[in-house]
Amino acid sequence: MNTITTTNFNFPKQKSVYHGKVREVYNINDELLVMIATDRLSAFDVVMPKGIPYKGQILNQIATRFMQLTEDIVPNWLIATPDPNVAIGHLCQPFKVEMVIRGYLSGHAAREYALGKRILCGVSLPEGLKENDKFPEPIITPTTKADFGVHDEDISREAILVKGIVTEEDYLVLEKYTRALFQRGTEIAASRGLILVDTKYEFGKTKDGKIVLIDEIHTPDSSRYFYSEGYQDRQDKGEAQKQLSKEFVRQWLIANGFQGKEGQQIPNMTAEYIESVSERYIELYENILGEKFIKADITDIQKRIEENVLNYLN
Repeated sequence: MNTITTTNFNFPKQKSVYHGKVREVYNINDELLVMIATDRLSAFDVVMPKGIPYKGQILNQIATRFMQLTEDIVPNWLIATPDPNVAIGHLCQPFKVEMVIRGYLSGHAAREYALGKRILCGVSLPEGLKENDKFPEPIITPTTKADFGVHDEDISREAILVKGIVTEEDYLVLEKYTRALFQRGTEIAASRGLILVDTKYEFGKTKDGKIVLIDEIHTPDSSRYFYSEGYQDRQDKGEAQKQLSKEFVRQWLIANGFQGKEGQQIPNMTAEYIESVSERYIELYENILGEKFIKADITDIQKRIEENVLNYLN
């Protein structure tokens, strides 16, 4: 199946292009950003060799929908979505931290907890928790925003302020926005029979100094979801939770001897496995947005994107 794993466009008034782990961002005249969601799959901060059909479309459409569903509580960078894989918005200066917020002891937090750590990013964790237990209240565990190919690192609020990565005035806004978005995301997920377990948000500043939400929000790449039905029963029995997130890819990689560590080889992803990952992403889309996923025409994705972006810019 056709996928888009890299782009090399040259749009009018284009100043630069940034190739992230999954997205490619084109700077248009220092005014607009054209963000293209590719079909690349990243896990443990490593980009897998093969693309996942429709993944970019799914991420872009979930993210842009949630931007629209939260713009009444937090301003965002988005202006238009001229193509299923493309979002266009205001050029922003990103903050060099990702705001991770966790409602449950899962994923990275659970792995750290299992190692005996009871402080995560400066936040104390209660004793006696089991994996996937709910925290008394959501905790914010920021990470540094790493460059391509470098691991993001946990950091405390205190260290962010001491190192001057973000001013205290701005950081208070980031925290407020993070909690408001997580609350709204939790409510929307609950209405769809899902639990928003944890997620991350990225913020930037517009030219006039306004703090806005940028990048993705509440997608399977940036968030973890459980199914509400049977959650407590599975916890009581010590069973794994039924979840919708990229965690299933991480678990498959771990089971095949890969965690992004030096010297480890990425296991071969067969065509069947890649198709199963694509199906899981479509399942999440349909569950979280409560509507059927409409597959875009992927006959020639590059041409389709280029034409749609050019039409918008003109």
